[in-house]
Amino acid sequence: MDKYSYISNADTAYIDDLYKSYKNDPGSVDESWRRFFEGFDFSLEKYGENGAPTEAVSKSILEKEIAVRRFIDAYRLRGHLQSLTNPVRKRKDRKARLELSDFGLSDKDLDTVFEAGNEIGIGPAKLRDIVAALKKIYEGPIGFEFMSIREPEVLDWFKNKVEKEFLNFTLSSEQKKRILQKLNEAVVFENFLHTKYVGQKRFSLEGGESTIPALDAIINYGSDLGAEEVIIGMAHRGRLNVLANVLGKTYEQVFNEFEGAAIPDETMGDGDVKYHLGFRSQTTSLSGKSINVNLSPNPSHLEAVDPIVVGSARAKIDSLYQNDYKKIIPILIHGDAALAGQGVVYETVQMSHLPGYHVGGTIHFVINNQVGFTTDFDDARSSIYSTDISQIIEAPELHVNGDDPEAVIFAVKLAVEFRQKFQRDIFVDMVCYRRHGHNESDEPKFTQPTLYNIISKHPNPREVYNNRLLEKGDVDAQLAKTMDKEFRKLLTDRLNEVRQNPLPYKPQEFEKQWQALRRGAPEDFLSSPDTSISQEVVDKVGKSLTTIPKGFKPLRQIEKLLKERKQAFFETKELNWAAAELLAYGSLLLDGKDVRISGQDVQRGTFSHRHAVLNDAESNEKYINLVHLDEQKQGRFMIYNSLLSEYAVLGFECGYAMATPNSLVIWEAQFGDFANGAQVMIDQFISSAESKWNKMSGLVMLLPHGYEGQGPEHSNARPERFLQLSAEYNLVVANITTPANFFHLLRRQLTWDFRKPCVVMTPKSLLRHPQVISPISEFTQGGFQEVFADNYAKPFDKVEKVLLCTGKIYYDLLEKQREEKRKDVAIIRIEQLHPFPEEQVDKLLSKYKNMKKLIWVQEEPVNMGYWTFILRTYYERKDIELVARKPSASPASGFAKIHQEEQAKIVNAAFNR
Repeated sequence: MDKYSYISNADTAYIDDLYKSYKNDPGSVDESWRRFFEGFDFSLEKYGENGAPTEAVSKSILEKEIAVRRFIDAYRLRGHLQSLTNPVRKRKDRKARLELSDFGLSDKDLDTVFEAGNEIGIGPAKLRDIVAALKKIYEGPIGFEFMSIREPEVLDWFKNKVEKEFLNFTLSSEQKKRILQKLNEAVVFENFLHTKYVGQKRFSLEGGESTIPALDAIINYGSDLGAEEVIIGMAHRGRLNVLANVLGKTYEQVFNEFEGAAIPDETMGDGDVKYHLGFRSQTTSLSGKSINVNLSPNPSHLEAVDPIVVGSARAKIDSLYQNDYKKIIPILIHGDAALAGQGVVYETVQMSHLPGYHVGGTIHFVINNQVGFTTDFDDARSSIYSTDISQIIEAPELHVNGDDPEAVIFAVKLAVEFRQKFQRDIFVDMVCYRRHGHNESDEPKFTQPTLYNIISKHPNPREVYNNRLLEKGDVDAQLAKTMDKEFRKLLTDRLNEVRQNPLPYKPQEFEKQWQALRRGAPEDFLSSPDTSISQEVVDKVGKSLTTIPKGFKPLRQIEKLLKERKQAFFETKELNWAAAELLAYGSLLLDGKDVRISGQDVQRGTFSHRHAVLNDAESNEKYINLVHLDEQKQGRFMIYNSLLSEYAVLGFECGYAMATPNSLVIWEAQFGDFANGAQVMIDQFISSAESKWNKMSGLVMLLPHGYEGQGPEHSNARPERFLQLSAEYNLVVANITTPANFFHLLRRQLTWDFRKPCVVMTPKSLLRHPQVISPISEFTQGGFQEVFADNYAKPFDKVEKVLLCTGKIYYDLLEKQREEKRKDVAIIRIEQLHPFPEEQVDKLLSKYKNMKKLIWVQEEPVNMGYWTFILRTYYERKDIELVARKPSASPASGFAKIHQEEQAKIVNAAFNR
C-alpha cells in the first residue's frame, strides 16, 4: 500500500482538526502534514477567491495535492520497475502502475502548480515538471530501491542523494577520461587474450567491462573516506581482468599462466587454476593515499567465498584497525544467478548486523549477465531482482545500466558513501551481458539464440561510452584510438617479456606474522611440544573463573557450579572437561593471545558444561569471567552465540582464522553431524587451502560425537569424512578422552610455529563422567599425548589381545577390563587419528611379544568411523581385525534399547576369549 493511500479515505473532520491545529501551532503536527498544509495554503491563495475559497474548490485542491504526493511516493516505491537498466533487451512489464490516471490525475492537471514539488527538491512546480523530474530520476539508467529503509534520518539522507545529487551529477573532463581509460584497459585486455589464446578458458568480462571503472572508483573514493584496505571476494567471471587492471598483477604473470610457463613449486602444494587464485597489492589512490587491495582466493563453489571475506575483514577490524570499521571495506562481487540461488548468501546477509559478525557493511556488486550457465533469469529465480535478498536487512538496491559507466560510477560512489556513513550493506546490481558462453569455448546460442543474436551486434561498453563523449564533445576524437593503440602495444611488449613495475608491496602486520611461520614437516608430528603452564597461571585463571562481581546474582545452578569449580581448582586439584577447556583459554589469554569462539549456544555450551558467559538471574546482565584475568595485559576473549547457520558461520570463522595467525579461533557445532551443513567449507577451504593457495589456518572445529542412544541424528560427527580428506599433514583429526589432553591440544594450536586446522570429536556424556578428570599436575607439565598406553594389563608377555580404539568407547572397554580383571587384554587409546602416530603405536605394540590378536574397536558402523582409515594406515598388516556395529545406511539406531544391546555386543566381542 502506498504511504499516503490512507489519506484519500481519511475522515474529513480529522483532517480539518489537524489543519486547525496546524494553524494554531505548525509545530503541533507531524512534519509530513506540516509540509502538506503549507502546500495547501499555497493552493488556497492561488485558487481561492480573495483568499476565501469555496468548499468545493478546497476539497478539490486537497484531493489533488494528496494525489500528487501519492504519485511521487509511488515513483519512489516502484519507479525502478520502469528504469532503463537493460542494455540489450527490453525490460519485462512489471506493472509499476505509474500513470497519472492511477492517482486520479489527468493531462488537464499538468500545468497546475503543486506544493508537492518541494518533496523532490524542485519547489512549488507544475505537475508536468514534477513528472519530468520523477522520470529523469527514477526512469533513467539507475533504478533506485530504498523505501524499505525505516529509520527516518537514513531514508531522508538517501532520498536527498537520489532526488537532488543524482539530478545534478556531473563528472569533470579528467574523471571522464579516467573512466574511458579503465574501460579501454578492460576491453583491450579481454580482446588481446581472446585473439592470442584461442579456446582457452578465461571467463571473460566482455559485456561487463564497466566493472573495472566501478572497482577503481570504489577504491579511490573509499580511500578518500578513510579506508586503508579493500578486501574482495568474487567468482571467476572477470577475475583475470580485475587482477590485472585493478590489483596490478603484472600482465607477464597472467600471460605466463596462459603460456604454461609458470613452473609450479610442488613443495608448496598442488596449486589451482589461474581464475581461482588470490592476490594482494598496494596502490596509491588518485588523491595520493596508500590503500591495500586484497582479492581472496576461492573455489568454483558459488558464493562460498562470501563469509570467508567478511570473516577476514572482521579479524582485521578487531586486531589491525582497532575496531574502526571504516578502515576496511569488504566487496563481494556476485553473479546474478549465484546471488539468487545460493543459500550461503542469505546466511551471510542475515549475520551482517549481529554483534559477533558485523563488519561495518559490505558492498555487494552484481555483474548481472542475465544468464546463469545457460539459464535465463525466468528460470533462475522467483524474485524480480537477483538482489532482493537485500530486503531482509532493508539494504538499498541500485540497479544500473552497465552500458552507462557514468551512472555506474554514481551508483558505486553512493554505495561507498552509504557504507562508510551508516556501516551497513548496500547492493549495486549492474545489468550487463555476457558476450560469450559460460566460458569461451561454450556456445550460448544453444539455449539463448535470440539474446545472443542481439549481443553479437551490440557494441562493447567502451565504444558506447566513447561515442557518447564524442557526441557531447567531451573528448578528442583521437583519444580512444590513441589509448587503444598504446595499450595494445603495451600488452604485446608484456608478452615479449617486458616487465611492469608495480609498486612494491608492504606486508601488513598479520602478513608478517604469517611469514614468520613455516609449513609443518613430517617430523613435527612425531611428538608434541611442551604446552604446560605454571601453577601461578592455574591459580590466576582459577580465581577468575570462580569470582563474580558484587551485586551479581547468578542462578542457583550456577552458584553450585562456581562452588564446584572452586573446589576443583583449589581443593581437590582435579579438573573436569569444562574447567580444563576454560583453563586453556585463560592461559592463552594471559600469553597475550586472542581467543574467539562462535557457534550455536557456545556461551553456555549445548550440554550446559561451559558457562563461559554468566547471566544475572534478575537483570540478565552478562558477566564473562575470562575477560577479567588481567585487563591490562591479557588478550581478548570473544565468544558469540551464532545464528542458526553452519555454512556461513564456519566460513566466517575460517576467514577469521586465515587472517589471524596468533588467535585461537574455534567453531563449535551444536552436534557433530551439523557439520554436514558446512561440508563445502570443509572440503573447499579448510582441508585444501594450504595445498591450493598456500593459505594456512589454525581453525579448530569442535564436533560433539559419541553413541549415547540419542538416535541417528546426534550420535555421529562423521569422522570418516575428515579422515578421507586427510593427507599430507593437512588436518589434525582427534578424538580425546582426558581434560588435560584437550587442554594441551588447544594450546598446541598456537605453540607450533606453523598452523593446521584441527577437527576434534568432542564428548557428550564424558563431560560429566566421574573418570574423565585430570589432576592439575598434568596441566603444569608435559604436552599433548597422541597415544595412551595401557598401564593395567601386565605383565606384557601375558597379554594375548590388544584393542586399539579412540574416544568414548575406551571407557566402556575400560569398565569391562577392570570388572573382569582382564590383564590379558590391553587397551591402547589413539587420541590423534591424523597425522596418525604410527611410530608411537608400533613402539607400544612391540612390548606385547605374545600378542595373538590385534583388534580395532569402534562404536560406529563398519562403513563409518575410523576403520577404513586404519586399514589405509596399516595396509601392510594382515592381522588387524575389527569389532564395530554392522554396516548401516543410518549412523545409529533410534531406539535406546537396541543401542544398549549393540553397545554391549561390541564390548563383549572385543573381550571374547
